[in-house]
Amino acid sequence: MNKKLFSERDICTKYITPALENAGWDKFKQFREEVNFTDGRIIVQGKLSTRGKKKRADYILYYKPNIPIGIIEVKENNQNVGSGMQQALNYADILNLPFVFSTNGDSFLFHDKTNTQNIETEIQMENFPSPEELWNKYLEYKEVKTEEGKQIVEQDYFFDGSGKTPRYYQQNAINLTLEAIAKGQNRILLVMATGTGKTYTAFQIVHRLWKSKSKKRILFLADRNALIDQTKRGDFKHFRDKMTIVQKRQVDKSYEVYLAIYQGLTGNEEDKNIFKQFSPEFFDLIVIDECHRGSANEDSAWREVLSYFKTATQIGLTATPKETEEVSNTEYFGDPVYTYTLKQGIDDGFLAPYQVVRVTVSVDAEGWRPEKDKTDKQGNTVEDRIYNRKDYDRNLVIDERTEKVANKVTEFLKSTDRFNKTIVFCRDVDHAERMRSALATLNTDLVAQNHKYVMRITGDNDEGKRELDNFIDPEQTYPVIATTSELMTTGVDAQTCKLIVLDTEIGSMTKFKQIVGRGTRVNEEFGKLYFTILDFRNATDLFADPMFDGNPERIKIIDEDEKLDGNFEGENDSNDQESSEPIDKNNKASDPNNEDPYTEKKTKPSKVYVNGVDVSILNTRELYFDKNGKPVTISLKDYSRQLIQEQFSTLDNFLNIWTNSERKDAIIQEIHEQGIPVTDLLEAVNKECDLFDIICHVAFDQKPLTRKERANNVKKRNYFSKYGDQARKVLEALVDKYADEGIENIESMEVLKLKPIDQLGTPKEIIKNFGGRNEYLDALKELEQEIYSIA
Repeated sequence: MNKKLFSERDICTKYITPALENAGWDKFKQFREEVNFTDGRIIVQGKLSTRGKKKRADYILYYKPNIPIGIIEVKENNQNVGSGMQQALNYADILNLPFVFSTNGDSFLFHDKTNTQNIETEIQMENFPSPEELWNKYLEYKEVKTEEGKQIVEQDYFFDGSGKTPRYYQQNAINLTLEAIAKGQNRILLVMATGTGKTYTAFQIVHRLWKSKSKKRILFLADRNALIDQTKRGDFKHFRDKMTIVQKRQVDKSYEVYLAIYQGLTGNEEDKNIFKQFSPEFFDLIVIDECHRGSANEDSAWREVLSYFKTATQIGLTATPKETEEVSNTEYFGDPVYTYTLKQGIDDGFLAPYQVVRVTVSVDAEGWRPEKDKTDKQGNTVEDRIYNRKDYDRNLVIDERTEKVANKVTEFLKSTDRFNKTIVFCRDVDHAERMRSALATLNTDLVAQNHKYVMRITGDNDEGKRELDNFIDPEQTYPVIATTSELMTTGVDAQTCKLIVLDTEIGSMTKFKQIVGRGTRVNEEFGKLYFTILDFRNATDLFADPMFDGNPERIKIIDEDEKLDGNFEGENDSNDQESSEPIDKNNKASDPNNEDPYTEKKTKPSKVYVNGVDVSILNTRELYFDKNGKPVTISLKDYSRQLIQEQFSTLDNFLNIWTNSERKDAIIQEIHEQGIPVTDLLEAVNKECDLFDIICHVAFDQKPLTRKERANNVKKRNYFSKYGDQARKVLEALVDKYADEGIENIESMEVLKLKPIDQLGTPKEIIKNFGGRNEYLDALKELEQEIYSIA
């Protein structure tokens, strides 16, 4: 057989796999073929969503399972040996792999990132390097030089028999962390977006270090009891009787893995500092969950715990590293060894994308000034000044504003699904209770069925907190709507949350990222692929901030005579995180800066409550976001024109690609993946048109025709007369189907099973009327040419 005629799969089977096996690679453990390492970006089209293309490697080489070291991109034999190199290098960067190969079945082009002198060489098929050869180069490249270090990085992953394996970015985080520890690094920071499995990643790191015996006693620190319980029941459950939770101020030193919250280890008095019952050298490894919280501040009592166990290797986990003038994660842990952002997670399809609906309330936009002698609900005269959005629910409560917000939330749920899990973020506990009441009043039919339809879930309310697990459990219907202030900003794994309502000022980027993270989890089983943010306070302006998904910059202001010694003074951002756990007064952290986010604030400004105010909704608008997740500031049409013209340089270029495409839905899918908001464009221009006309109109100023106009033009041309009676009826039905639903729906063979076409015979009988499958497809292609003959 002619090798030039072989498919890419044939080249893999006949040439690449044998070359790997001959070089000593175990086909069951050391290489995988056609590996999808992303899920494909979720593309939202109105209320529907689809998946984009997954990133797929032809071969990934592993020294051990989940320890990848190389990638091979395969092309057909009629292409050059290096044709796949650029794609392979792109994937290698994503997967953090140093050894990159491109091949066409004749030879390999080897790109070796470990060899700066001779970075690319061509090698013969029989000379492919062995696993040990590449692994030794890998260890040298990673500067792992000791036997102990080698033992750490070669330690096997934990497998529980369920088939669960780490995603590629979790592999990167785990392997890079172990490599850093193997080289002697003792302060490590991992930045991973909310919903990307930080605890599972931490478990694999801890288990491999524990199993290799390099770390024998481990402390996992969090700042909420719920997080510790969740960790013990979840990923860490495999430690079984080796693990304990430090609670009730009792210490048992016979365990190997300890879970604890900061508040349970520290106290106001020296003898209450339970962590000092352990010797400073007791722990070999400490993992700090949500390390952007108290431990980021050098002056906090929580940092004292880390300082006490300073000889231990310390790994900080966070979705939102904190970098301000006073507080720094990187100052303590150093630069992250690995970062996986929200943007990357959405691009890869592991995290849910978001839609933003901005609602402008009249008193927010215009401000509110009380009329002369206006009294509050207590009969006291209201201070005469102009109140604005920052005042509402902080020192001034307008009943009608609360009702309008609750009404808009209810209206949105009624237009989508009233049982979509919803979190309403309020200013404080009082605001959360008033919002709960307003939503209950507007949804009396469902509240009458079950009073837990809407509940306040805040740190001071035991009934609400008891329902938190039910809210985040996909199997539980109730509660549906949770009103909260601070308790649910972080650490709440709400997999099926589809609506986040922002009715509070958010001054902190850290807090904003945490709140957005409540909606980013994907749960396909329960239909959760994207979520909506309903914003009443313009909080989503923070999406435009460079800090939203950028690298944190350390900001430190020093006096002329001050030394750069990493000693920072000043108060923590007290507005960043507030009370969430009820605290035993005898077990409260001592903190000179009053930085502990779990202490309820005692000095809140008194509020004025008023009613009888004219409040209305001025406008509701959807924000559009580009493919990088940033808000689009130009008009939707202008933005789309730019994207389309990047894809198709001229009208002729577009017409040529469209006409010659075997399947139009492939082009439509590609346009979606480029971030062009197709559904919104159809709504904005004319939803009776199809995408072909929208593109011609928006990008190239052509007059758009509706689908019905195009269908009628085809019928007028008497084009069907050359076909037999039955075939003609099928084509006429397909034209009508196009007019009703669009081109994508007539390209699939499934259309032959749909009404009214199914009345003309079975798919087999219909195809036979055209003379066979190929003849039917030719007729369909000709029909499409007729539809688009007038451009």
